[in-house]
Amino acid sequence: ARAVSEASGNKAILVTDVGQNQMMSARYFQYTQKRSIITSGGLGTMGFGIPAALGATFGSPDRTVCLFMGDGGIQMSIQEFGTIMETGAPVKMILLNNNYLGNVRQWQELFYDKRYSFTELVNPDFELLAKANRIAYRCVERHEDLADAIREMHSTDGAFLLECRVEKEENV
Repeated sequence: ARAVSEASGNKAILVTDVGQNQMMSARYFQYTQKRSIITSGGLGTMGFGIPAALGATFGSPDRTVCLFMGDGGIQMSIQEFGTIMETGAPVKMILLNNNYLGNVRQWQELFYDKRYSFTELVNPDFELLAKANRIAYRCVERHEDLADAIREMHSTDGAFLLECRVEKEENV
């Protein structure tokens, strides 16, 4: 999150979905302006991110909007990719993909002795979904490729989906 905010000169608006991505991005994203974070706090539901980021692009068309979300949350409102395509909303989406409902899995690990119940995900091909909706896409699996991918995302006009494949069982 810090690298994404630094690449925008710490002037972007951060939008978070709900889960581990929310805690990580809110902790590390840097701000230099007022009204720079949109989050549901602790009271939201997965899927909050894409609609909130769309609203932020309409409300602040002069600022970059960076949305952090997980692979569970994106699937709750992925139909809004069609709205992004239709409106041309330039949302910069960072997908932290660990193939889990990460926050729920973390609690199951810590308090239920890793008895995981319905938290591991079999995900769709996010590249195909992005391209079907005319959204630029890039996937990063190695940390050394991240800086270049972030530069590409920020320099691309319009919407962008940056899928970051992260450790499956990393905790916040």
